[in-house]
Amino acid sequence: MQQLGTAPRGEELSLAERAYRAIRDWLVMLEIRPGAPINEDQLAQSLGVGRTPVREALKRLQYERLITTYPRRGTFATDVNITDLAHISEVRQELEPLAAAQAARRATAADRAALTALCEELDGVDSGAHDPAELMRLDLQVHRAIYAATHNPYLEDTLVRHDNLATRIWCLFIDRLPGMTGHVQEHGPLLRAIVAGDPDKAAQLTRGHVEGFERAIREAI
Repeated sequence: MQQLGTAPRGEELSLAERAYRAIRDWLVMLEIRPGAPINEDQLAQSLGVGRTPVREALKRLQYERLITTYPRRGTFATDVNITDLAHISEVRQELEPLAAAQAARRATAADRAALTALCEELDGVDSGAHDPAELMRLDLQVHRAIYAATHNPYLEDTLVRHDNLATRIWCLFIDRLPGMTGHVQEHGPLLRAIVAGDPDKAAQLTRGHVEGFERAIREAI
């Protein structure tokens, strides 16, 4: 964990927003382990901010089911419950193809340039040389870029939250998933379909990707 750096792509973000994004990703990537206690002072020190931005961030993270508070016990990172997989996949199987199709229809020139850059990064992934955690961060980056390209903030927020929960499950079984590089590289054809403005192909590829994720996790259990 490290102190907050500059905002990505020139964004001007509040300290609370930057704290939220940092703590969120620590929770998603299991750098804060499931069930671990959440200490506001320690987080504030790690991020180099005061307690108020951290407190605001934690309120959002509780709503997103990444932390939970128990009376008289304190606040903890939520457990990763494999029984949630079916529920999360049910939502994603409906909304992920919609998001991919809408991104193909609505992506701006800037969106397409960002997606093309991610596609080139995926093309450079070596199946034997990449750290699994770095692959997961790339996977998150790709998903979030697609959601942003829908230009539907409600759809984007819903899918970011569900993808975060799905990624926590993925990270829990990361050592049992030898085909993870191939799973992440599946995004290449999908990104090309979005950049090419082909909503039907983008939706089809996305549906297969989400179904493959659930299948891979169930095989690893």
